[in-house]
Amino acid sequence: MATATRQNPVKDANNTSVRVEIFDQAYNLRGSDPEYILKLADYVDSKMRAVAEQTNTIDTVRLAVLAALNIADEYHLLKRNSHAGSVSYVQRAHRLSDALDAVLEDSKPAR
Repeated sequence: MATATRQNPVKDANNTSVRVEIFDQAYNLRGSDPEYILKLADYVDSKMRAVAEQTNTIDTVRLAVLAALNIADEYHLLKRNSHAGSVSYVQRAHRLSDALDAVLEDSKPAR
């Protein structure tokens, strides 16, 4: 599990240094939101451990690449589903707008 310790800010007051541990390797990362960095590190750590449980490899580079591919797959599936959803909302909005225009046109008094 990823862990973090906050260190004093280095150079930039907005970038706090956070020490995280991913798959038993320590990393010092900087960013404006230490809690978010810890959350990301924990996610990567859990993905690497899940891949390690499902494969027979102990090569950490190979595990990292496989975990990265799993994360990339999740990202692209979410992106595709999000895009498909937004397209359907736009299409529905156009249909509703057209229907509303038709109703408003029909309700106009004849001149």
